[in-house]
Amino acid sequence: MTSLRLWRATTLALSAVLLLVPQAAGAPAPADPLTDRAAAVPAATPDRPSYDVALRADDDGSRWTGRQTVSFRNAARTPLRSVDVRLWGNGTDGCGSPGSPSPVRVSGVSGGTPRPLTVGCTALRIDLPAPLPHGARASVSFDVAITVPDRVHRFGKDGAYRYLGNALPLLSVRDAQGRHLDPDVGFGESFHTLAGDFRIVLDHPSALVVPATGTTTRRAGAPGRTVSTSVARGVRDFAWAAGPFASKAVTTPGGVRLNAYWTATTSPEGVAVDLRDAVGSVDEFGRRFGRYPYGELDLVMSDNLDDFGSMEFPGLVLLWTEPEGSAVVHEIAHQWFYGIVGNDQFASPWLDESFAQYANERYYRLDTTTCWDDQGMWPSDTAALTRSMGYYADGRRSEYVRVVYRRGSCALHDLERTLGGPAMAALLRGYVRDHWLGVATTADFKRAAQAVTSEDLGPFWTEHRIG
Repeated sequence: MTSLRLWRATTLALSAVLLLVPQAAGAPAPADPLTDRAAAVPAATPDRPSYDVALRADDDGSRWTGRQTVSFRNAARTPLRSVDVRLWGNGTDGCGSPGSPSPVRVSGVSGGTPRPLTVGCTALRIDLPAPLPHGARASVSFDVAITVPDRVHRFGKDGAYRYLGNALPLLSVRDAQGRHLDPDVGFGESFHTLAGDFRIVLDHPSALVVPATGTTTRRAGAPGRTVSTSVARGVRDFAWAAGPFASKAVTTPGGVRLNAYWTATTSPEGVAVDLRDAVGSVDEFGRRFGRYPYGELDLVMSDNLDDFGSMEFPGLVLLWTEPEGSAVVHEIAHQWFYGIVGNDQFASPWLDESFAQYANERYYRLDTTTCWDDQGMWPSDTAALTRSMGYYADGRRSEYVRVVYRRGSCALHDLERTLGGPAMAALLRGYVRDHWLGVATTADFKRAAQAVTSEDLGPFWTEHRIG
């Protein structure tokens, strides 16, 4: 996520200064604590989720109601006795009040027994009727009621336009660290999900244009209504918008379809700049990191998101657009770093934000030769690139942008100078390939970097506080 204000500050600040060796046959491999620990980590579960959702909108897209079914597999060696569903749309409003209920509500659960909501009404634990063995599949279903909050936000309203980012309930993750039930801290992201398949059927007034994650087909519904069916495979989340958007579709030279949607007050110049940079960046990142796998990408643009900014979702980016440019390239880079290569965004925000900002600066060919040195002192003795969102939420929000965006991206530029351009390119392409639609950790990235050089990178990690 990047607000344009944040993106400009980062970009201007920077532009101003701007194969492991094989063992001999029969020889025992040396102990590698990182590799040994990775091999012992239990698989993240429940995995291979499949979401089947049907929702009906009211007259202006402010309220959506329907039924959701999610099936999943138990990847863990131990039986799975319950699953956690995250209602991230409640992150800002929490449990609401009698006169103002939570924006996302779940009821009528089948396939398990629901417990009371926890973590500010963002976590719903559902006990399964019987322990689910390793490798077996099960499903749960529930009614969903989504009321779009009256605020300009990634889950909110913008005049006649509705944005439904982080509105759809998603399965949480369990792994070696246990149940991931981290809170929404009010800035950045706290999300951690596994890639899955989505089939979302949205029944809405025909006057509403509905951009959405995935490939969408439309058919006539009841009089005055349209049924839009969106299918997305191998994505971590699903987002959509609704409103009287203008639209235009272009296809990049690399074959990616870009669907642009914009509000009535968004400037033509802003739309043109975003489309130009989107066309260039999605193809360049495809060559650099691996081809964009989803076929098409929706750009939802507004000139009225200045208090919020921009936000990435798989196959859809929400953009605050102005004639002088937006964060479109940074958000498109997130299609690879968070989307294709997943990470626990609460525990390791640098693994997507720093990487997306690095890719953004590489795309614009900014002079980052001295950016690490020019960042000056760390903001505190405890600051480090590998700090969690919990650290920043604990009275250190001012460190977040300076460390995660600025120092993080500069550390990657510095690593490129250390390894050399060709080795850095090979590192990132291999890192993406090896974690394609999976979840990567800092330890994974450090191993990948060390594998492309004979130089000991230990001092580099220490200097850059990458623990």
